[in-house]
Parts: sequence; structure tokens; C-alpha cells
Amino acid sequence: MALIVQKYGGTSMGTTDRIKNVARRVKHWHENGHKIVVVVSAMSGETNRLIALAHEISASPDLREYDQMVSTGEQVSIALLAMALKEIGVDAKSMTGGQVAIRTDDSHTKARIQHIDDSQLRQALDAGVVVIVAGFQGVDDNGDINTLGRGGSDTTGVALAAALNADECQIYTDVDGVYTTDPRVTPKAKKLDRITFEEMLEMASLGSKVLQIRSVEFAGKYQVPLRVLSSFDENVDGKFDDNFKQNVGTLITTDNGDSMEQPIISSIAFTRDEAKITIRDVPDRPGIASAILTPISDANIEVDMIIQNLSTEGLTDFTFTVNRGDYQKALDILNEHVNEIGGSKVIGQDKVVKVSLVGVGMRSHAGVASKMFQVLAENHINIEMVSTSEIKVSVIVQEQYLEKAVKALHTAFGLDRKDGESKVAGL
Repeated sequence: MALIVQKYGGTSMGTTDRIKNVARRVKHWHENGHKIVVVVSAMSGETNRLIALAHEISASPDLREYDQMVSTGEQVSIALLAMALKEIGVDAKSMTGGQVAIRTDDSHTKARIQHIDDSQLRQALDAGVVVIVAGFQGVDDNGDINTLGRGGSDTTGVALAAALNADECQIYTDVDGVYTTDPRVTPKAKKLDRITFEEMLEMASLGSKVLQIRSVEFAGKYQVPLRVLSSFDENVDGKFDDNFKQNVGTLITTDNGDSMEQPIISSIAFTRDEAKITIRDVPDRPGIASAILTPISDANIEVDMIIQNLSTEGLTDFTFTVNRGDYQKALDILNEHVNEIGGSKVIGQDKVVKVSLVGVGMRSHAGVASKMFQVLAENHINIEMVSTSEIKVSVIVQEQYLEKAVKALHTAFGLDRKDGESKVAGL
């Protein structure tokens, strides 16, 4: 018998038929003797509907009232799932974040969890009850509801698993695991059996939408085994072997398995929403980077990759990337400040993408970056910017070369699916 926290997203809870399907799945796990806590998101599209309503009333809604309203989507979900479970003979109880006593700070719309009182949960679990908890929400010391930010139900699930010392936290989505890259870009992408917290963090920061980055950070900090599964896969039978293992989904954990030979690269991530800005001929002196980026930061625009060229006659070019949605705003800000900074002009491109190799194997293998550059060169793809970390190499290339770059690198680093291996349904 194990204590399992399961989280089901909005797609899994999108209709009453899908909610009934979730109930049948939970019943199967419950009947196999496991203690089950279920965390759910609002039904697909419901949070967006509520947000739109708020903005019909006010362009800048009061944040306390905003959280009061958008948190109701999850309350509908927990009640419906509890009803569905009771209808098929499973004793279930729905609880809001406040009823569980998920304590947060008072930062409306972006709260952080500070403490969870697990006494009520354990009492219900010991009585054989399936507990269904509203994701995305908690309460502060004043009793006000605070939400955790979009995707916050993942964080709720991981936090509850940590508080309960659960054997596993299972995140059910519309995909059956984490893949070596997006299967829509290359059908040769493989599902990973397991991946490290570090690698998943990099992938989440580089654009992977499988898990919210805060949930991965939380799981890594508290050593909560995470498993990504599909809520539409009927092969999940609720059973484990003697070593508490399942051969389904992708397990995210502290290590990458017991094999002596792990792949150097685990995945290839990419982001399409990139833009590049260069300010030309700025003085090469201390403080110039701060002079350029402070107005950008003051406008709440996040900067990603940065390059400063070698100085020529005391002048240099300074280049950085931002999200494509912030491109025009950042361009306007720099054009306002270019004269006081001392630059000659500002130029930019919003048709670039970032392609990244991710893998803990890079720590013990030299030459990953040089091989990446060679593969791109052989495919006549020019590299415009480079950024590295211990387990990541990222490059900026022109948007038109995205798929070509991903496919070439996927093959070159041995990630292609072999004949006979399973592939994503419908692709």
C-alpha cells in the first residue's frame, strides 16, 4: 500500500464524461489499497472565462476580489469529482485550499505556500476516504484566498505530497510523459522513462509546458518523486512491483537510473517566442550594461541571453534577447535612451528562436557544444548567440531553421526513436 497524490489538469477535467473517467481511475487505485489524495484544476477554459469576466468589469481588477473569483473554478471541479466518486461507491471528500489549511503569504495572484497542516488529510485517509483538494489556492493569515499563479495546481500537488511524505506525486496531463523533444516537430521523439529534477527544471525554463517550473523546484527541494502520465491512457493499472516501480509515464527524480551508460543529452528544448535586440557602438566602459538594462528591468521585461562584443576603438555592440511579446516595448525604451547611453542606433529581430541541448551527462563529457555547432554548420544554420550552463547549451538561430535544427540535433545525439518503439498516438 502506498500514499499517492494525483493531480489532474483542466483537460482531464474538461467535461463531465472526463470527470467520470478520472473517478474510475481513482477508484482503481483506491481498490488496490492505496491512500489517495487528488488535486484538480478548474475545468478546461473555466479560468480564462472567469478572468475575462473580471476584465469586463474592470481593466485593473482588485486583486483580492480577483483571487476570490478565479479560485471558484477549482471548487466546482472538486465537488463534481467527489460526486462522481460517491456515485461509483467510493467514499470521497472535497476540500478547498482553506479547508485543508494550505497557508500562503498574502501576495494575491502569485502567492507562495508557507505551511500545510496535514492533520485533517491524514485523518480522512486513515478512515479510507479519498480526499479531493482544490489546486491553485490557499489562504493567508487573514483568511483571504490567494492563488498561486497559472499552473499552480501542479505546485499544490507537489506541496501536499511533500507535507504527507507521499510515496509518489503523479501529474496527469494530456501527454503520456516527457519526450526527448516535441513529437510534433519530429515523430522520432522518444518518451523518457526517467529524468532528473535538474534536467526537468532546465526544460521547464526553456519552454517545456509539461510541468510548471515552481512545482519542479518544490519537488527537487523536498525530494518528492514526480511522475508525468496521461489521464487518457487506460494501461495505468494502479499496481507497483516489489520495488515500488511502474513502467508507465516519466519519473522525475534525483538520479537518472542505475545504468552505467546514461545518454549525454536527455532532450532538445526550444522556444519560439524569442526576439533579439542590439544597441550599436556603445562606449566600452564600466556600467554600460547596467545603463542599458536598467530601463528594461524597470519596465518589468525579463532579459535572457546577453552578448557584448569585443571593443573596437573604445566602442562595442551589446545584444540581448527578450520574449517576443516584449520586443516592441523593449525596442521603444532603448530608442528613448540610446542617446544618453551613447549608442549610435538600436536594431532588432523578432523572427529568432532558441534551441537548447539539455543533459546531466554534459558534466562528464567534453565536446557537446562543439558537436552541436558542427551539426548546425553542416546544415547551413548560422548561430547568432550562445549561452551555456553545466547541463545546457542554448543557441539563437533564425526561426525558419527551427525544425531543421531540432531534427538534425535529435539524430546527431542519438535520441531518435528506433523502429518498433511506441510513438505518440495520432502523430
